[in-house]
Amino acid sequence: MADPAPEEQPKKKKSGLIKYIILVVLLLVLGGGGYFAYLTFFAAKPPAAAPADGAAPAEAPKADGHGEAKPEEKKADAHGAPKEGGHGDAKGGGHGGKDKAVSNNVALPPFVVNLADPNARRYLKVVLEVEVTSNPELLEDNKAKIRDALLMLLSSKTSQDLSTLEGKILLRKEIVDRLNQAIGQPKVSRVYFTDFVIQ
Repeated sequence: MADPAPEEQPKKKKSGLIKYIILVVLLLVLGGGGYFAYLTFFAAKPPAAAPADGAAPAEAPKADGHGEAKPEEKKADAHGAPKEGGHGDAKGGGHGGKDKAVSNNVALPPFVVNLADPNARRYLKVVLEVEVTSNPELLEDNKAKIRDALLMLLSSKTSQDLSTLEGKILLRKEIVDRLNQAIGQPKVSRVYFTDFVIQ
């Protein structure tokens, strides 16, 4: 009788190799699934880039209750004319997106002044945005008066005056008063600090 052992040894090696291949494939599938789940649920999505021409980005078609994707339909009244003022509709023309409110904020050039600290040389760098109720061109027309008034005000302050929140709020109010004096009309309603550095 012949010995069957030499024929079974290659089968065992072959089945062991198949087990390792299956194990590697399973690990790759599980790793890929884990990576996909991480990207889907945990990774931060980059903000959608707006088109360069300012047009509103196209929206994906909405699905109805039966799972079919349908493009968003225009609303119409009984006579077939499109309705005005629906959710997302542009009022007064435009590119189909929301109309932006007209901003009356005017950015002023940066101010860098020496502060009035008696014992040290410190300076303040401040960048302002000014909100005007009307006629923003008044600020441009009185540019020299405004710059002079603000330089005089800012250079009279000490770093101690401006180091607290109350000091900054008081400075805002004083800047509004000086700007209204410089243009000769109470057109400035608020001032915003867009940069404020004491060094």
